[in-house]
Amino acid sequence: MVQIFYSKDNKVQTTQSLDILKQITVKDALWLDLFDPEGDEKRAVEVFLGTNLQSRAQAEEIESSSRYSETDHAIFINTDFLIPGPEDYSLESVSFILVDDTFVSIRQVALRSFTDIQRRMMANPRLYPGGHSILVGILENRIDLDADMIELTSKEIAQYSRRVSMGENVENEFLLDINQLQENTMTVRENIIDKQRMISNLLKSSKTPKSVNGKLNILLKDVNSLINHTDFSFERLEYLQNTVLGLINLDQTRIMRIFTLVSLLLMPPTLIASIYGMNIKLPLAGGNWDMLITGGVMVLSVVISIIIFRRRKMM
Repeated sequence: MVQIFYSKDNKVQTTQSLDILKQITVKDALWLDLFDPEGDEKRAVEVFLGTNLQSRAQAEEIESSSRYSETDHAIFINTDFLIPGPEDYSLESVSFILVDDTFVSIRQVALRSFTDIQRRMMANPRLYPGGHSILVGILENRIDLDADMIELTSKEIAQYSRRVSMGENVENEFLLDINQLQENTMTVRENIIDKQRMISNLLKSSKTPKSVNGKLNILLKDVNSLINHTDFSFERLEYLQNTVLGLINLDQTRIMRIFTLVSLLLMPPTLIASIYGMNIKLPLAGGNWDMLITGGVMVLSVVISIIIFRRRKMM
């Protein structure tokens, strides 16, 4: 599907019919949004713009250092948009093309940022007079959504930290949840750094109108603050993970200490029982009270061991 936004009679109009491309020029076209386009739709747009469009596979194979490129009359940008899931985040490749001041987007899934900008564009077209301003609007909306995801992650980290502070039992699942939060934080950070690189390249480009440079500079500052926030969140997760591992080690040490103390307390009675279990003539053996006397000696040895351990603060 191709959603075409174009200017006619000083008004923004939209249509999904490709026939309009034969009636308008590139300067009239504001935004061509290709949502999971078919082959004939892509070819029609290529003929209209006079440039080639990248396929999904080509966009995904491009290295991060080469995801922004320019030609004599066009700017090509490839980036990823975060899709939040029940547990983890997935990345969806999106391609942007700027031919003069005509904006082209190629995507395979529905994205909230695009829907919001399309609605705002039709409601107040003066805010989006050209392709560059539309791209900046999408980036503004996307960065706001990324900030919401970072804030949500921070709240989840605070909840896990509160559970640890309240002495809640921590198990393997707890550590796995923390590890998943670390993966999500790293994914968000990498995605934000990709946007930082994109905005920096747009600011350095001679094709970028000066009218959008102010907003791009503000976006760059917002992105830098988000990167700092993700770094802080990752440090909190590392600290929380180390705390949980420390608590687990303390529990294991406490259990081992109990087993060790029990073993040491039972050593004197075991030694006495072993001696009287030998087939030799021993004192106090053979009498009517030998069982009670031997048991009393065993109990006395345990009591003496407990007193010694307590004096040495081993219990």
